[in-house]
Amino acid sequence: MAAPANNSSSAKQRILTGTVLGGVALSALLGLPTPAWGALMLAVICLGAWEWAALVKFSPLVRLAYALATPLLALALYYTVPKEAVALVSLLLWLFLIPLWLARAWSVPGGSGGALLGWLLLIPTAYASAQLHASSPKLLLACILLAVIADSAAYFSGRRFGRHKLAPRISPGKSWEGAIGAGLAVTIYALGFGFFALRPVGRGALLLGFALALFVASILGDLFESHVKRQAGIKDSGNWLPGHGGVLDRIDSLTAVLPLALCFLLLWQKI
Repeated sequence: MAAPANNSSSAKQRILTGTVLGGVALSALLGLPTPAWGALMLAVICLGAWEWAALVKFSPLVRLAYALATPLLALALYYTVPKEAVALVSLLLWLFLIPLWLARAWSVPGGSGGALLGWLLLIPTAYASAQLHASSPKLLLACILLAVIADSAAYFSGRRFGRHKLAPRISPGKSWEGAIGAGLAVTIYALGFGFFALRPVGRGALLLGFALALFVASILGDLFESHVKRQAGIKDSGNWLPGHGGVLDRIDSLTAVLPLALCFLLLWQKI
C-alpha cells in the first residue's frame, strides 16, 4: 500500500508546485515591464545553463563560469544582434539541425561544442521571450499557453489512448496517439484564438499553420532534452522545482516554441 501513497504525495506536490509556479509566472508576465521581465528570463537561463553544464559533464568550476557567462552573453546579444538574425538561426536549428540530430541519434558533445549547443538553445529562448513581451505580453502568453496545452493534451490523450510509441529510443512514454491528441487540442486553441482575437479573421489559415508548426516544435524541444538526459543517464535536469525536476525540464518545449514564434511574428508582419 506504500506505493499508492507515495504516488498520491508526488502528484499533490507536482500540482502544488505547478500552481504556484504558474501563478508567479503569469503575474510576472502580465505585471512586469519588459526590462524586468527580461531580467527574470536572464535568471531562468542562468539556472538552465547550470543544469546544461552538468548534462554535458563540465567540471564544477567550468560549470559555474558557464552559468554566469550565459545571461551576460544573452544580454550583450540582445542589444547588438538584430532579431531577424536570431530568428533565422533558430529557424535553421529547429527546422533542420535538431530533427537531423534526433533522427541520427548523434551524441551531444562536451567541451566547446556542448557549450555552443547550450547557448543555441538557451540564449534565443530568453531573447525571443523579451522581444515577444515587448511586442505584446498577451502574445507571449498565447505562445506559452500553446506549449502548455500541447504538453497537457499529449499527456492525457497518451495515457488514455497511447498504443504506438512516438520515439521509443528517446522517450518511451510518448505515443503517436498523444501527439495526435495534442495536435487536435492546439488546432482548437488556434481556431478559437483566431476567432476571438484575430483581425482580420481572413488570416486564420496562416495563424493555424504557424500554431501547428509551433506544436511540432514543442515536441522537438521536448524530445531533444529527453535525448540529452538519456545520454547523461539522468531522469531530471535538476531538482529546483519539487515534482517537476529542473528548469530545463520546464522550458524544454519553450526553447523551440519561443524563438520560432518570434520568427513567425516577423513573417506575419511582412506578409
